[in-house]
Amino acid sequence: MFSFIKRNEFQHDLQLKPELLQEPKQSLTKKPAFTTTYNNDAFEIMPKYDYELFGLVVSYRLHDSESGQMIHALNKDHINVADYCVVWGQSANADILREFNFSNGQFTCQFSTKNAQAWQAFNKQQISNNHLLAIDDSIRKQIDDIKIGDQIHIKGWLSHYKNPAGYERGTSITRTDSGDGACETILVNEINIMAHLNNVWRKLLWFSLSCLILTLFIYFKSPFEPHKHF
Repeated sequence: MFSFIKRNEFQHDLQLKPELLQEPKQSLTKKPAFTTTYNNDAFEIMPKYDYELFGLVVSYRLHDSESGQMIHALNKDHINVADYCVVWGQSANADILREFNFSNGQFTCQFSTKNAQAWQAFNKQQISNNHLLAIDDSIRKQIDDIKIGDQIHIKGWLSHYKNPAGYERGTSITRTDSGDGACETILVNEINIMAHLNNVWRKLLWFSLSCLILTLFIYFKSPFEPHKHF
């Protein structure tokens, strides 16, 4: 149980890929606006910038746009697969991140700490909440596989888009903003996991689960011996 609670903790020996030290790259795109279809619904996509991001995932939220009463389902927002909150640069520091709590809401990423020193050391311009849009099913599956602690690489377009219900969402084009409208909306063309979080708690969790499965297997495979009453 304890290993499950601690499974997403960043430890001192976190090995970061050197690419995570750089800032996201963006440049004006030559890609014109276009209409695409997913799940028999049409979406208008207006790319603004070519965009590339290397980041460490600190929280995320997957969107079920196919069923249920959540806002993405009600708006037929099929291409909005997930929100991923990532950090990079000096903010991707295990000693700092250990002091923070991160979480994702419907559209936002929240972070807080009670440690004043960690708050000062954390660069608030090196964290972003990313609305990930995807049309290709293989890319959608790759997004679904991403978990907290993964080091990821994303390439795509910062985009404004309109969904079938007529709702429009824009995108941030700078890392220095905050509040409403500060999230990056990325139509993903490429995405991959460069490294998984592999801390001691996850190893203990898998070891505990393996022992439990083995114990249950031995128990159910053992011959049944009824109790004798005298």
